[in-house]
Amino acid sequence: MKAVKALILAFLLCFASAALADVAVPPLTGRVVDLTATLSADQAATLEQTLKDFEDRKGSQVAVLIVPTTQPETIEQYSLRVVEQWKLGRKKVDDGALLIIAKNDRKLRIEVGYGLEGALNDATSKRIIDEIITPKFRGGDFAGGISDGVDRILKVIDGEPLPAPKPEGEMPDLSAIGEYFPFLFIVALVGGGIFRAIFGRLLGSVIAGGGVAAFIWFFLGTLSIAAVGGLIAFFITLIGDAIVSSGGGGRGGYGGGFSSGSSSSGGFSGGGGSFGGGGASGSW
Repeated sequence: MKAVKALILAFLLCFASAALADVAVPPLTGRVVDLTATLSADQAATLEQTLKDFEDRKGSQVAVLIVPTTQPETIEQYSLRVVEQWKLGRKKVDDGALLIIAKNDRKLRIEVGYGLEGALNDATSKRIIDEIITPKFRGGDFAGGISDGVDRILKVIDGEPLPAPKPEGEMPDLSAIGEYFPFLFIVALVGGGIFRAIFGRLLGSVIAGGGVAAFIWFFLGTLSIAAVGGLIAFFITLIGDAIVSSGGGGRGGYGGGFSSGSSSSGGFSGGGGSFGGGGASGSW
């Protein structure tokens, strides 16, 4: 009987822990991520194009996220987790911004990157929320509130002097992987050797390259940089036995620095921007 009670108690504790777990941060699949079907396909596509056109012209990355709830976290806590993972904005320019709406909580927030805090400051963000977005939300016009709010955010950012975006097709600056390179090289050489022995040279190299790419994507948040790092790991694993037998060089062949930047492969990813909690929140 005691064993049954213990099992029931353990089950209830696990259920309670799951219920209180933080809401997962969704993957950055586009500039508009709507997990509530609040926006129609046409509305989301129009907003996506507006944000893309602005980024192409200005360089700043602005995204919209709509979730049902952020509970048990506050919207401020959850929003900061999102931008830390998505890394909106260009690295060292930090010109990213996020408009996040927690629909069931009736909460919203504008999260602002370091580089935009001068123009899109807390007071300005608060006015955009209170004067432009929430009045329409109260009337049930979510698409209109989001569209008008985004337009105002873009106009404010447009007045901020920022570095011009890189010409389309220009190779991204790959200097930030440099700090991770010794670790990645060792992982690819040692771990890759294990994978190569277990799965064979080709499959082992693919697995090692995929693992390194996933690591870079998780920490830098840029798909194009992750792909480059994964390819490097693939080739290190592929010829790892030759490197070891020749005394392990690796110098000059794979070094150099890498840094995060906007994806130039046609997809969308964060550019490595940083956030410090600037912005404002509101409710309706």
